[in-house]
Amino acid sequence: MEAIDQVRINFSEDSLFLLNILLGFIMFGVALEIKVSHFTYMLKNPLSPILGVISQFLLLPALTFLLVMLLRPAPSLALGMILVAACPGGNISNFMSAMAKGNAALSVGLTAIATVGAVFMTPLNFSFYGSMYPGGAELLRNINIDLWEMLKTVIMLLGIPLVLGMNFAHYFPRITTKVNKPIKIISFLIFLAFILVACLKNYALFFEWLHAVILLVLLQNTLGFVLGYSIAKLFKRPEKDRRAISIETGIQNSGLGLILIFAFMDGIGGMTLVAAWWGIWHIISGLTLASFWAKKRL
Repeated sequence: MEAIDQVRINFSEDSLFLLNILLGFIMFGVALEIKVSHFTYMLKNPLSPILGVISQFLLLPALTFLLVMLLRPAPSLALGMILVAACPGGNISNFMSAMAKGNAALSVGLTAIATVGAVFMTPLNFSFYGSMYPGGAELLRNINIDLWEMLKTVIMLLGIPLVLGMNFAHYFPRITTKVNKPIKIISFLIFLAFILVACLKNYALFFEWLHAVILLVLLQNTLGFVLGYSIAKLFKRPEKDRRAISIETGIQNSGLGLILIFAFMDGIGGMTLVAAWWGIWHIISGLTLASFWAKKRL
């Protein structure tokens, strides 16, 4: 499988700029739901938020590293999995948590914490675990990643839209109520279409390696869901909290991963395929899990 490490997927500057704008727009839409009351709720009920943060930013990257060490995929595929695990929760996790009869306030609060935490934790987790994977350090050295530039990019893509969205919702509540849902639907559909078009443009490479990527993403995604639910159950959290933490851990912001791959990692084929398939698969798996829980009594 080492051949995939040599593949580079071309992505024009215009396409990368469009993806940056799209992700910023998505995060702005997510931030419209975040209110001060969500932070107040978490301060009054700190255990579940703490478990959610530990599950997402500490345990998922660590267990992903153990998973790739066990499976030993090509370095670029392993780095793609590590990067996805280092990203914050996905932009549709709040919708899925509500659909699954999970704790919506906890889900939104965790999204806010994860978005802020990702500014530091995403580059840190990726560089730490990526450099320890056999062949990973060499691959990273060849592309010479500037962690400071990566940090600034994450701030621009996540931090700024978060602040803008929360302030917009605070000062323009009536407009927010009208545009909140349309923004989410439109941004979600555009993002999905963007990934599908990117996959079709590279269909030969995508289908050549799809068999390997499908299994890796399936295992990692399942690990995220099970991990989030298990740690919440271990600490005897309510069922609604278990579902929210499970979804927040299992739904990752692969769009951020794609931008980082193209902006800093020379479009490495294996990493791109993992992040792109994550963008498609976690929607399928998340909606399936949420539909299952929606039919079950709490």
